[in-house]
Amino acid sequence: MRSEDALANIDVAVLAGGLGTRIRSVLGDTPKVLAPIAGRAFLGHLLDYLSTYGSRRVVLCLGHLADRVTAWLARGDSAGTIDVVCQIEPRPLGTAGALGYVRKELRSSTILVVNGDTFLDADLRAFVASHRLSGAEASVLCVTVEDASRFVRVEIGPDSRIRRFPAKAAGAGTINAGVYLFSAAFLDRFIAAGAVSLERDVLEKLPPGTLNAHVAKARFLDIGTPESLATAASVIAGRET
Repeated sequence: MRSEDALANIDVAVLAGGLGTRIRSVLGDTPKVLAPIAGRAFLGHLLDYLSTYGSRRVVLCLGHLADRVTAWLARGDSAGTIDVVCQIEPRPLGTAGALGYVRKELRSSTILVVNGDTFLDADLRAFVASHRLSGAEASVLCVTVEDASRFVRVEIGPDSRIRRFPAKAAGAGTINAGVYLFSAAFLDRFIAAGAVSLERDVLEKLPPGTLNAHVAKARFLDIGTPESLATAASVIAGRET
């Protein structure tokens, strides 16, 4: 499998409907997914990244300030090779609920789910290969960070399966990077169960060993706080040089 073909037959769902309360003091009425980074909206960088792996269809799960995102797309500042579909939730539905709302637009047998306020410069070809080789219905892309205090930690067994999600704690650790590969059947089951939070209602309630973990050696960017947004340009610029 070539890198440029890794996502050729995999629809991508980008979760971008959050309220962005922690960063509103910096962004004002600009949604997080359009945060200006290195001279361009964050979404533009994300779509370019997906395009390098052959992504052809991206479904944006929008909510708060959705009109700003659709207007940005209409101006054409995005990867032209990708079919971008916008779905606007009528009210905040949670991460799992948002996937349920856009399910009709996700046509592939495997779906890549990406948080719209994080960026991981990971090799998606390797992630897809790990998912397929594992035989699991769901895989989580993970990364080790120096300060894991704000993130969901993962404990991974020698078989590369997630054993548990320990409580948040200061210090270095391996975290859930907010990027997933799900089979359509797995997606349909938790949607039918009425899950709201993908993390709390779905992933953290699965039996130990259900989820495949792929730990990437990559730079992790979270634009959810003013402090992390301030460092975003250096991470993005580093990827593009």
